[in-house]
Amino acid sequence: MLKSGRTRARLDRFRHTTRGQLFLSVLTSMLSFALDFGGLAFITEVIRLSYLVSAAFSYVLGTSLSYALSVRFVFSLRRFSSRVLEYGVFLAVGIIGLCLNELFLWVLTDKVGIYYLISKIVAASLVFFWNFGARKLVLFSSTRGGKRDVKAK
Repeated sequence: MLKSGRTRARLDRFRHTTRGQLFLSVLTSMLSFALDFGGLAFITEVIRLSYLVSAAFSYVLGTSLSYALSVRFVFSLRRFSSRVLEYGVFLAVGIIGLCLNELFLWVLTDKVGIYYLISKIVAASLVFFWNFGARKLVLFSSTRGGKRDVKAK
């Protein structure tokens, strides 16, 4: 029991560093990417929608999982006490990420001629840095008046 308390304390300290948040964000993004990538392949190949339409749907799935994992495991500081507002801002950042994702997919697939699933790997890797940086800055960092560690409702 004591050991798990120490482990919890170490994790909490790790989560307060940018390096720790980046590392944990990479892990959660890998899980979110698996859902996004699998959804893209499924919607494109089985449901037979265009890869760009499929990418939009699968991106929203991945972003929703990313939000749940981010607030649970990655970021301890919260700017908003309302989860609805926080999720809305998270999605707003994600919409910019979605536009970047769609742009990279289109250029790599239609203009360069790379297979759409390979393009998705490249696009997701590039968009990760936008999403992490913007979300950390806008949602999960201290406010100007000092740190706020709010429990979202």
